[in-house]
Amino acid sequence: MFIRRVAVAGNRYLATMSQSMTPLEDTLRLRITETFQPTSLKIYNDSHMHSHHKAMEGVTSKETHFRVEIISEAFKSKPLVARQRMVNALFKDEMSREGGIHALQLKTRTPEEEEARKQKEAAE
Repeated sequence: MFIRRVAVAGNRYLATMSQSMTPLEDTLRLRITETFQPTSLKIYNDSHMHSHHKAMEGVTSKETHFRVEIISEAFKSKPLVARQRMVNALFKDEMSREGGIHALQLKTRTPEEEEARKQKEAAE
């Protein structure tokens, strides 16, 4: 169960308790946001594209494969492997648990790297 904040009349919020249909995705979003304070965070649940794989036989979870793009100052001056280890460490339990996260594809960039990427893409 989690608390969902629902906007009510301006900046006030109404907290409601509800059962999430995507608890692992919610956990990803919460931990990444709390830890890295990203300027941009995109989470894609690609589990449906892998449910037919042999390794997924008998797995009832609909949340096993994720693509995550994180733009954060926390990655500044860190090599790619260190960035991925930082993120993977947040989900050690979920990745080791049966029926948990099977694959976590990461794109980790700083805001400066993202801006350079966008400029390069625009120039092409």
